[in-house]
Amino acid sequence: MTIEQATRIVQMAYPQVYLACHTRHLRKQSTEHRLSARDAAILAHLDDRRAITPHQLAVHLSIASSTLSEALKRLENLGYVGRPPTGRGAVRGRRTGVLLTARGAQAIHDTSVLETERLRAVLARTSDRDRQAIARGLERLARACRATAAEPIAP
Repeated sequence: MTIEQATRIVQMAYPQVYLACHTRHLRKQSTEHRLSARDAAILAHLDDRRAITPHQLAVHLSIASSTLSEALKRLENLGYVGRPPTGRGAVRGRRTGVLLTARGAQAIHDTSVLETERLRAVLARTSDRDRQAIARGLERLARACRATAAEPIAP
């Protein structure tokens, strides 16, 4: 499959997934977790195993480092993000990376733009093999997105 073919498939498929599964906003889910839309977007860009630096995240989200720093402090105080032990996300011996905590993963689950019950219903219509392929494919796509987050994209 060429990059052009894959691009077309993702561009056509993603909006269909979003439309079928996005949260209908019938209830305000964010109140329990005290997350703003920006907070939720930050959490959605974090991983629980691979740390990202605040600078990389600020560049990717197109927000000022100071704005991100304040948000990360708040999210860390709420227990949604943490810092890796020295060595797992360290740069020159400093703990500079940011990781998603288990509490943060639960907050994403509860406030995702993809409604859990709708997504479960859709995935239930697929075979176990297809579900594994879907999940692994999206993980790989997300990994590639994170890897290119700080790189300029050629027009």
